[in-house]
Amino acid sequence: TGTISSLQRQMEIQESEVRRIRFEKELLQKQLRERDIQLQVVCNKFCSLTEEQRQEEAVGMMEEQNHNFYQVVTEQESQLAEQNKLISELQGTISQLQAEVVSTRLNLLKEKQAQREIQSQVEALQHKELQSRVALDLISSKFERYRNKIIQATFSVEGSQDPQAELTDDEVLEAMQRIINERMEFQQMLKNKGSR
Repeated sequence: TGTISSLQRQMEIQESEVRRIRFEKELLQKQLRERDIQLQVVCNKFCSLTEEQRQEEAVGMMEEQNHNFYQVVTEQESQLAEQNKLISELQGTISQLQAEVVSTRLNLLKEKQAQREIQSQVEALQHKELQSRVALDLISSKFERYRNKIIQATFSVEGSQDPQAELTDDEVLEAMQRIINERMEFQQMLKNKGSR
């Protein structure tokens, strides 16, 4: 946004410069018209003289006026050419600044679009995280119930003593393994007695 404001300020300055130069150009053209009027006045003045005086006066005045007029015209044409060149350069600069403004705005739009996409992805990830937490809580709850059932089944066997404190997973596994080993030994004993 700061870049766009800066570019727009530069464009306004350049456009102001173009207006100033055009004003000067119109002023020069006005001066040329005034010179034409002065020349016409001189011509009218000659008309009131005698033919011979008119011719002599005309030759001298015309030579002087032509010389002055030529210098003014040459100078003003040079100034106009310079101003036209400057106007052309300023218009080129304005076009370039306008292109930069458009480019900057497009970049800003792309950045905003990228931010919206990232925000959407963040929201999707947050939703997935929430779902995962809910699923984890559910699994943890099921696991705890399953663990309690295992503990209950393990220590409900005849001859087992109820645990005095909270059991670790290793202690539960040891108790289960002990029961399994005892049952396997008992089955083996039954097989051995049956074979006899």
